[in-house]
Amino acid sequence: MDATIENIAVSQRANLEVFSGTLQQLAKTDRDIIVVTSDSRGSGKLVPFGQQFPEQIIEVGIAEQNLVGVAAGLASAGKKVFAVSPACFLTARALEQIKNDVAYSDNPVKLIGISAGVSYGALGSTHHSLHDFAVLRTINNLMVVAPADNFETEQAIVAAVETDMPVYIRFGKKTMPLLSEDEKTFEFGKGRIVRQGNDITIIGTGETVAPALLAAERLEREHDLSATVVSMHTIKPLDYDLLRKIAATGQPIITVEEHSIFGGLGEACASFLIQNNFCNRFKIIGIPDEYTVTGSQSEIFNHYGISEEGIAATALALGR
Repeated sequence: MDATIENIAVSQRANLEVFSGTLQQLAKTDRDIIVVTSDSRGSGKLVPFGQQFPEQIIEVGIAEQNLVGVAAGLASAGKKVFAVSPACFLTARALEQIKNDVAYSDNPVKLIGISAGVSYGALGSTHHSLHDFAVLRTINNLMVVAPADNFETEQAIVAAVETDMPVYIRFGKKTMPLLSEDEKTFEFGKGRIVRQGNDITIIGTGETVAPALLAAERLEREHDLSATVVSMHTIKPLDYDLLRKIAATGQPIITVEEHSIFGGLGEACASFLIQNNFCNRFKIIGIPDEYTVTGSQSEIFNHYGISEEGIAATALALGR
């Protein structure tokens, strides 16, 4: 049976669990790490953190604007603050506070959007965060990050603690595979090549990188088409050097994201390529301009071609 987004062999945990565990380890030696949640202690996997560090976690209730305001105030006092809330609410209800209290005021809050993309599945469009890349990319002084696997998640949290910039990091709920045993480097703003190929490049971010990698393996196995797969974990700042190198090969390029096709990874890449006179064949895979269908994350991925099969079919059409 071919691997799919459902039965992919997993060796790790959900990225959200790695986030919580990594933060808990770091807090053992850094008492300035503070977590602020909006009724998200359970869904953010932060119950063990709260049990171990009850004086380093603050609950504001379902009040996302207050969440960001409190986090910004603590950060202005020198604390290393992680504001944790569902991505759909954090980046919509509290957008003004993110813009002004965090980014404009240069308070290095780490904004953690949980259950991102279509992780809430059947709860519908009100609970999907398909706008967050688009709106947050337009805000100066804010990094936008979507780790693909447990390794990237752990490294992103370590780097977030160390950076003095505001950062938005989004996590889904699905258990994720370890994408590469070989590539063990991580840096904000630097894409990670998880598979090297010669015919086409697939650039994913977050939980779309795993099906992109499966699609690449299927293309090689069934169609003798060799695909490079990139985890573009940082949407902003984008890795323009890597994009330039990819485009210079002349290969067709596909971007894949758990986000609207407007304003996200795909349009960021397309804007750079066009403005720098690259003419590669190019396709964005994401959620089109409609209210999403109802279903699980896997069902939604399959419907919109974000699955292994869908990505492979797009690559075949573009790459031949």
